[in-house]
Amino acid sequence: MSYFFVFLLAFIISAVSARVLQWLAPKVGLMDLPRDRHQHDKPTPFLGGVAVFIAVVAVLSLTYKQLLVGNLAPKHWLFVLAGATLLVIGGILDDKFKLKPSLQLIFPLLACVLVVMGGVNIEKITNPFGGFIYLDQWQIPLFTLGAYTRHLVVWSDALVILWLFGMMFTTKLLDGLDGLVSGVGVIASIIIFIFTMSTRWYQPDIAWASLVLAGACAGFLYWNWYPAKQFLGESGALLIGFLLGVLSIISGGKFAVALLIMGIPILDVAWTIVRRTLKKQNPFRSADRQHLHFRLLDAGLSTRQAVTVFYGFAALFGGLAIFLQSKGKLMLLAVALIIMVGLLAGFAWVDKRGKAR
Repeated sequence: MSYFFVFLLAFIISAVSARVLQWLAPKVGLMDLPRDRHQHDKPTPFLGGVAVFIAVVAVLSLTYKQLLVGNLAPKHWLFVLAGATLLVIGGILDDKFKLKPSLQLIFPLLACVLVVMGGVNIEKITNPFGGFIYLDQWQIPLFTLGAYTRHLVVWSDALVILWLFGMMFTTKLLDGLDGLVSGVGVIASIIIFIFTMSTRWYQPDIAWASLVLAGACAGFLYWNWYPAKQFLGESGALLIGFLLGVLSIISGGKFAVALLIMGIPILDVAWTIVRRTLKKQNPFRSADRQHLHFRLLDAGLSTRQAVTVFYGFAALFGGLAIFLQSKGKLMLLAVALIIMVGLLAGFAWVDKRGKAR
């Protein structure tokens, strides 16, 4: 029952905060105006990510003892929340002032550095072909404070930063349809909750944090479902990817589970980077309607149907990941890749026929 109530508390705080921020957004000039590829036809408030942030921080602060029943110390959580705070500040500034891409990268980078400085690391990852790959072998002393020496754990710290960047920019580029990122955030968080409550991987502290994030995303989804009354904004799109990335690391480096949950969106982002690079475009500055969610709309699906397709992939692959071992997860990733290639080939064929006509 305590898990149910913490989910409900996060849901209520997020939903109420989002409603208040809808009133505040036009007063401070944080409205998304209809233009270009955007699907909405009237000005819509940003700041949804702030509502998610408020709910997560409030509930975790009220129930902090639940976060300390495992191997994580208070500093781990504090540095993660500090990174989340930077993301929210940077996202608000970007939504307000339309920062240059080079400036947009500063806040995600600092958030990743804070997570690493807080001691979140990856000691080893499972080798699908047997054994483990250890990442803590190469360490370089950075500074010393009294009896404490902070080391740069080269491979571990680099992987943490790359992983968090990848997750953040996946949700950032995925945020193109009403309810898409917030709904996938709910599904991903619940799957991580189920995974960390299983007998083999029992981690009640991570399960607790995952359910808080699920409730916060669900509370905002109430306002973000099509037709959306509020958008996540830059802060929310990055925040959800960041927190999901952190949860997948502190749950024991369960990258395969997160990769499967976010498999189709990650592959879509990878293809976007390749496609734009081949066209000699900056992958992060250019914009087009070639993302999978836009292609589904162009193929005749409604917004709700296209979003449901992504929900289905996340729930299916994430649910299967709970029961599969390393080789099974690797095979499932291959299946996701085949599905993505099939979708791209299908859309390319449709485009070719359309041009021929």
